[in-house]
Amino acid sequence: MRLLKELEQKTAMELGEELHRFAANLSPICRSITGDGLRQTLAAIQSRIPLEISEVPTGTQVFDWTVPKEWNIRDAYIKDASGKRIVDFQTCNLHVLNYSTPIHTTMSLRELWPRLFTIPERPEWIPYRTSYYQENWGFCLSHNQMQALVEGEYEVCIDSTLTQGHLTYGECYLAGRSTDEVLISCHICHPSLANDNLSGLTVATELAELLAGRDLRYSYRFLFIPGTIGAITWLSRNCENVGRIRHGLVLTGIGNESGFHYKKSRRGTAEIDKAMAQVLRDSGAAYELLEFSPYGYDERQYCSPGFNLPVGCLTRTVWGTFPEYHTSADNLDFVKPERLAESLRVCVSLVDVLENNRRYRNLSPYCEPQLGKRGLYRSTGGQAIEAEINARLWLLNLADGEHSLLAIAERSGLSFEMIRNAAEVLRENGLLAPVSDLGANGSPDAAAGNIAEVTSRG
Repeated sequence: MRLLKELEQKTAMELGEELHRFAANLSPICRSITGDGLRQTLAAIQSRIPLEISEVPTGTQVFDWTVPKEWNIRDAYIKDASGKRIVDFQTCNLHVLNYSTPIHTTMSLRELWPRLFTIPERPEWIPYRTSYYQENWGFCLSHNQMQALVEGEYEVCIDSTLTQGHLTYGECYLAGRSTDEVLISCHICHPSLANDNLSGLTVATELAELLAGRDLRYSYRFLFIPGTIGAITWLSRNCENVGRIRHGLVLTGIGNESGFHYKKSRRGTAEIDKAMAQVLRDSGAAYELLEFSPYGYDERQYCSPGFNLPVGCLTRTVWGTFPEYHTSADNLDFVKPERLAESLRVCVSLVDVLENNRRYRNLSPYCEPQLGKRGLYRSTGGQAIEAEINARLWLLNLADGEHSLLAIAERSGLSFEMIRNAAEVLRENGLLAPVSDLGANGSPDAAAGNIAEVTSRG
């Protein structure tokens, strides 16, 4: 399977604009960790990929946590003495402290002041603030807006509900030849934040759409969940199945102008860690590999010691380190179509590596086989031919049934694509055989081996 070739049928800008349009369609929705905004977002995703939606009741115990009450909001505002809305939820859904309890009253500026949240160092931006697990209410506004408030009485209204309900999440399962799984997870609980929310779910949806209906080596599970509590809830409901997860990736913050950052799994040397390092190296994009830390996104739940799953996290600028993080400046202009397309390409490249990473055995292991008589060694040619020959020689040397194609690419410094192409050429010429195609005596035997063996060792 070579998804990259299909991706190249569209220009990066065409693909990026499609991704950006989907993000733009979802941007106005006021999402939270529960509620109708979450359901509306999942319905939009469900219109594109097969998505099973689960509802978990308020009060459900999920490890050390409890599923919270469901929050919904219809309107919110602060009106001045003339009746003018000077803070209006209808113009920006970040204006309300997310999960605010309902209120409708009149109060003085002095009484209102402690309920206002701003970013003094970014006086034109509106902060994103939440109070999920402690009942509270408040408004978020630009510092300039707050400074313009004058003494007087203000009408304050938050038309919301916080009641017994459900936590909602979506799950797209694409069955492969093996029940071993690749997990792709993204959070979908932030209102109108384009990079730290929409970029991940947009790319994940497109990737699932690309994979749907294909002959896949692995099974793929895409999770669209509210951050933290969603991952905890899913894990608590799927303890018996998480052992199937062989590789996992959390996607978020992959739409802005920055190089890539990949945070390794807790294991640090899982195949997903090595595969992503290889993909980023081959991509030509700027990148940095980060060691695991228990701070960040939902990888910290999947990598908690009781599970210790091989799940890493792909971002561009690291969470919390860019000024726009959790502010109104994380908008659709901050997310660039070409960066979304590049992120999708990296994810597709990762799938290509995971799907095609195999072990081979050299069928002529005593000294180098003569490549020239097979037309595999051309003495004339350019740099590309030299690289092809180099890849073949590396394969013949390390194809001992123990080294995977990924390990050979990593050691040789060559791209995975070049190593894989070399393996196909050598196999077609009778010099290599996949480990699963070798009998007990090391000779080719198509009846030996099975997909499960290949997957477990791949």
